[in-house]
Parts: sequence; C-alpha cells; structure tokens
Amino acid sequence: MNSDGEKCESCNNASCPAKHQRPDESREAFLERRAIAERLCRIRHKILVLSGKGGVGKSTVAVNLALCLSQAGRRVGLLDVDIHGPSIPRLLRLEGSPVQATGKGIMPVEAGMMKVMSIGFLLDRRETAVIWRGPMKMNLIRQFLKDVEWGDLDYLVIDSPPGTGDEPLSVCQLIEDADGAVVVTTPQELALDDVRKSVTFCRSLELPVLGVIENMSGLVCPRCGERIDVFKRGGGKRLAEEMGVPFLGEIPVDLGVMAGGDCGRPVVVAERDSSAAQRFCDIAKALDERLEGAGTTVSKA
Repeated sequence: MNSDGEKCESCNNASCPAKHQRPDESREAFLERRAIAERLCRIRHKILVLSGKGGVGKSTVAVNLALCLSQAGRRVGLLDVDIHGPSIPRLLRLEGSPVQATGKGIMPVEAGMMKVMSIGFLLDRRETAVIWRGPMKMNLIRQFLKDVEWGDLDYLVIDSPPGTGDEPLSVCQLIEDADGAVVVTTPQELALDDVRKSVTFCRSLELPVLGVIENMSGLVCPRCGERIDVFKRGGGKRLAEEMGVPFLGEIPVDLGVMAGGDCGRPVVVAERDSSAAQRFCDIAKALDERLEGAGTTVSKA
C-alpha cells in the first residue's frame, strides 16, 4: 500500500475484499482492514487453538504443534493472544526477549526458525498483571496482526485464552479467512461441558473446527508400565463424535511434557523419540495433509 493508502499490491486478486471499501465502512476502518489483509495474505494457513476450559494444556499443545510443523520445514509463526495469562514466552524459554521495531513494523521474536509474538514480551516483570477491558485487548490483537512483520509463512498458529470471550472473538473478526480451530480438552466431563461451548462458538462464527485433541489422556507408569487413566479416557473422542467434528488424537500425561513446559524445552525438542512427541507430530502431519494436500512429509525431523 502506498503512502496515501489508495493502492493495495499485496495480491493480484481483483475480487479480494481488502481491495474494496464496504458500503457501511468508514475510510479509517477500511484502511486498517486493508493493512491487516496485506500482512495476512502472505500467510497460507491460520489456525486457532481453543478450549472452553482452562488448565487443559492448550498452550502446550499450540507450542508443540507449531514446533512439529517448523521441524518439518514449514515456515511457522506462533501468536499468543492470551492477554492476561501469556504462557508462550516461558514454554519456549523466551522470557525477557526484547521486541524490536523497524520501518517495516514490529519484529517477532525468533525461536529457532519459528517467529513468535506475545504480550509477555512487552511486560517489564513476569508477575505484572494486565488489567484491561475488551476494547484494549481488541486493539492489541489488531496491532499484532497489522504491525508485526510476520513475512511469508506457511502457518500462523494462534494460542487463545480459555473461553469464548474477547480474544478469540477478536481474532475471528479480524482474520476473515482463518482455516479453522483446533479444540483442546481433557477427558473428564467437567472439561467437556465447557469445551462443547468452544465448538458451538466456532459454528456461530462459521469457523471450521479442524478437530478435537484429548490432552492428558492416560498416564503410563514409568516404573511398572501400567496405564492409569488419571482423568478418565475417551471423552475427547466422544465429544468429537457427538458434535460431528474430526478427532485428531490423544496426548498422554507425560513427565517430559510437564518438565519441558517448566524449563522452556518442549517435549518435541527435548524428547523427540517419546510417545507424546510422536503423538504431537502425528497430529501436525494430519493437519498439514488436510490443509496442504496429501503427500506432505510432516513428521519428526
């Protein structure tokens, strides 16, 4: 877009909605929507990771899926829109990373070959509380999409906070061509009750549900090898069948996953031969094949 905002050169598609001002849209809103579209049209696929329930390991799932895609050679960005409880910096051992601004925009923090952005990078201390109402959160998410120099990506994985409130709603409103959502749950009914609402949320916004992941699905005792269904098992699959959406798979309770989250070395990096790492990569492969087409090779690097 040139300095007067009159020309969009981000694509050659004459029917692109970002090229035309809508009848009920102000000039300012149109130019902002166009600026977001210019950033996002360089990203092939946008995936939200959602859950109606807190504490189900949604951020851990988002990080490990993004890393699996990156390890397989995909160009990946990871956006943390959990304004009040950003976990991505700790999960990737990026706390305290400085954020640089250039003439092109805000530069994302790099984690290997992956690009990352989170409000956690903008806070002076880990314990700082963000006490914002909806409009301020919407403005920050808009800035992350409009001003961050994501560049050319195959995937932007967006880690949303639990629930169906301001943050996931803002993302869905701003990203008009999102590929869909991955919904994370744990097996017990208490979690499933809230996760059902995430599926309903997606349907209300006409956002495809790419599938359900059952996290914390059983524990294999490291001493005797016996499987213990700590939080039951199979609830995620039943939910997927009930709601008519794909079931992507189960991730077991794994000490490596928990330890990796605390020390900033996710299990697909620290223990790439583990069962949990393989499950994450199998799910990433299934998503990639669905979105990119059969014949791709997303697996452990």
